[in-house]
Amino acid sequence: MMNIGRYRLGNDTKLKLTSFNPEDTHELKSKEEIHEEYEKLLKRLEEQQDRLFASSSHGVLIVFQGMDCSGKDGVIKKVFHGINPGGFRAYSFKKPNEEEARHDFLWRTHRSVPARGYMTAFNRSYYEEVLITRVHGQISDKEARKRLKSIRHFEEMLTSQNIRVLKFFLHISPEFQLQKIHERMENPEKLWKFDPNDLEERKHWKAYRTAYEEAISRTATKDCPWHIIPSNNRWYRNYLVLRILVEELEKLELAYPQPDVSVASRLETLKEERS
Repeated sequence: MMNIGRYRLGNDTKLKLTSFNPEDTHELKSKEEIHEEYEKLLKRLEEQQDRLFASSSHGVLIVFQGMDCSGKDGVIKKVFHGINPGGFRAYSFKKPNEEEARHDFLWRTHRSVPARGYMTAFNRSYYEEVLITRVHGQISDKEARKRLKSIRHFEEMLTSQNIRVLKFFLHISPEFQLQKIHERMENPEKLWKFDPNDLEERKHWKAYRTAYEEAISRTATKDCPWHIIPSNNRWYRNYLVLRILVEELEKLELAYPQPDVSVASRLETLKEERS
């Protein structure tokens, strides 16, 4: 049995991304090896989401971060395609608009946090406010650390309100990113994904890596851990995220609400009428 704890980072662990191999597949050779298990995991996710929606006891926030081309859109599409869309939301965080920029950096995030009973995935997130802003000198290192402290408190508050926060860093190599950029530029069906700015951002790879390492290290806790997901192999990325998500949801021990006495009484009446 694979120990997925090897990808988990909590309790203020110091992160060095160079310690994680983005090519890692834990000795699995192909997606065919885990096909049957993957299908079962999808069914388990559907069941857990149904219980989540019915019970309204918890909410689940899933945060996806990663360099450009790490597959944040793709993993959301692949992992969540079979669940009830009525209980699921996905948000993509772009540059703050004029109104959002006039508020504190967490304001727009809090409006998108799931209510109890719902599951929400963030494609990028509030962490961008300590990543791109820091790399491009829009905030100082001191301000970045103040924001990281606020983020940690924010996630602690969400946890206290039964909002489970699951955070995934999709880890790719610079070589893999370049390959994906080339594919986007050469394929007419993927050209719409190409952003010339991606090539400029590549120049800051080491700065982003450093910013990610500190952001993850300072906000990885027992209740709100980070998971470092090797993502050069898309099938393994999807499998790992799905498995972690299912196992974390099952830890919540979600249950369908019990009918009250009046419902039970009406059910007995209906049975008598049918007999």
